[in-house]
Amino acid sequence: MALKSTIFKANLQIADIDHGYYADHALTLARHPSETDERMMVRLVALAIQAHELQDTCRGDGTLAFGAGLSDPDDPDASLTDFTGRKRLWIEVGQPEDKPLAKACSKADAVVVYAFGSAADVWWRGIENKLTRLDRLQVWRLPTEVAPALAELAERSMQLQATVQEGALTLSSEKGSVHIEPVRWK
Repeated sequence: MALKSTIFKANLQIADIDHGYYADHALTLARHPSETDERMMVRLVALAIQAHELQDTCRGDGTLAFGAGLSDPDDPDASLTDFTGRKRLWIEVGQPEDKPLAKACSKADAVVVYAFGSAADVWWRGIENKLTRLDRLQVWRLPTEVAPALAELAERSMQLQATVQEGALTLSSEKGSVHIEPVRWK
């Protein structure tokens, strides 16, 4: 019998001062049996950082949601879809291959990767030249120590506050807070 995904619920309050976006999001995250708490929380952080696009790109008339993630390699980790069904934003976390990223760039207006973990630098050196022609792609690096700290905040039912200011995000809960300063690689 196959293992089932573990369901996590998050009430996420976002205060994105940089973009003037303030909203509460009730989120459901399905953590695949092979996914770590670190990766799941990085997906949540990526969504929080990009949430302002719901207002900036879709004028509030769209859906910001998690994809199937590890369950379906052709589905984004998170995405923004407008009311016509058009993918406006495709979000991936980790160290994806170049061909799926090229495919994502053909399906969405913008693709954003949030690389994390100790292998991210090695991954980037190996793939950077293959991604130069992808104009719709942005690649961000989260500091190595961030993912383990985020995993400490993971609970089946979470109350989280995300504050975005001067390009950095602080994610807080009653268990503590994590300050994240992503670095843009592309």
